[in-house]
Amino acid sequence: MSTRSDDPNHRDIPRTHTIKPMDAPPMNAGSTSAQLKGDIDSGRTGDKNEVFDPALSPLGTDDEAAGVSPSSDQVDLARHQESVARWQNGNDRDSYAHQHSRKALYAYVGFIALVLVLFAGAFSMF
Repeated sequence: MSTRSDDPNHRDIPRTHTIKPMDAPPMNAGSTSAQLKGDIDSGRTGDKNEVFDPALSPLGTDDEAAGVSPSSDQVDLARHQESVARWQNGNDRDSYAHQHSRKALYAYVGFIALVLVLFAGAFSMF
């Protein structure tokens, strides 16, 4: 008999598709916090990779619990600022965590080129 941890197809555990790319929700008036989270999860804001990110406490839960849910106008403004306004000046879509990754690639390629030049110089002496 299989236990809950042994059986990945257990019917009590809902499946989450965290590795499939997620489509961005449509930009329309009257947005909700769930649509803003969808923008973030889809990669539209440039903060993360475009996959579903399950949350223990979804975006906006604290506001709702406090009784001060954001209005749809506030969420519309946040969605605009996080997507359209953020990238309108032609900035890279790299997030802060990834903006230095190209420097490491260039350093690696430069190191390989230096090693090749040193080997070529060493073998040309013989």
